[in-house]
Parts: sequence; structure tokens; C-alpha cells
Amino acid sequence: MCSYNQNVRGILYIVAILLMAGIALVFWQFFPGTELNGITMELKSAVFKEGEKIPAPFTCDGDEVNPLLEIKNAPEGVRSFALIVDDPDATGGKTFTHWTLWDISASAGYISEDSVPGEAVEGTTSFGKIGYGGPCPPKGSAPHRYRFTLYALDAKLGLPEGASRAALEEAMKGHVIAETTLTGRYGR
Repeated sequence: MCSYNQNVRGILYIVAILLMAGIALVFWQFFPGTELNGITMELKSAVFKEGEKIPAPFTCDGDEVNPLLEIKNAPEGVRSFALIVDDPDATGGKTFTHWTLWDISASAGYISEDSVPGEAVEGTTSFGKIGYGGPCPPKGSAPHRYRFTLYALDAKLGLPEGASRAALEEAMKGHVIAETTLTGRYGR
């Protein structure tokens, strides 16, 4: 009887450990920007905070240059980063891509204003050109949201310059360790 109770206890202990590991895996899968140790990867900008207006110099009404972006708390195991900037409020109901950038060095702590870091590669935007295209909603429309989504990847992607957003998203499948989004607004 004693060995039976010990066996049951041992089995329950193993089941409890597997259950906790499963919960942790599911949590990480549904909240990829969240680290289990309480540290979350962040993307910040010195020129606008989460939910604030993006200043005109970074839009089609200004110099149309990318803003300074700071990468904080990157998780372990990062080999590169990718960035997608888009407008989910675009006219016609289809998300408009303003910038794609990948193979950003794992050691990059920021993306400087009006620049592409080191060996990073740019893709083709919804404007039909390579490079950053600033926020440019129709005049008189409500302010649009512009999402700057940073992905921490466990590999370099090696895509050629000018690749599409769809090609970037396909290449990232299975390689995303964490992601975070900084959202700004702009209206005209």
C-alpha cells in the first residue's frame, strides 16, 4: 500500500510539472512580447510616446524621415530584429505598409533618425518604393494609427532588398522570439 501511494504521488508530481510547463508555453505563445521573468522587450521613441501624435518631420507633411527608435530589453537568443511600420486605419480597409526592415543587428540598441542601421535591409512598401514612407492619411480624415512593430528573431533572414511584406512575414514564421509595438497617431 505504501509503494502504491508513493507511485501515485510521483505520477501526480510529474503531471503537475508538465501542466505548469504547458501553461508557461501557452502563455508565451499568446503573449510573445512578454518574458516569463517579468522583463518585456520595448520599442520607444524620443519624438513620440505610445498613443501620441507623430511629429510632422516624420510624415509626408515634413521631411518624411524615420524617427529615432530605441530597442530595450531584448530577450536572450536574438540573432536579428525585423521592423514593420503600418497603418491599420488606411482608406479602403486594407492595412497600408509604410516601412519594412530586417536583419537589424542583434546588438542594435536603436535605429537612428533618417537611417538604416548597419547591414539591415529594406523592403518595398505599399507606396511601391523601397524605404521609409511617412504617415500620410487623407486630409480631413480622423487621425490614423501607425504601428511600429519590432520582432526579435532567432535567425538572420537573408531576404533580398525590396522583398515584400508578405515575403518578410513568411520568412519570420517560426523565428519570432518576442515582439513589441509602439503606436503613434497622425491626422491632417
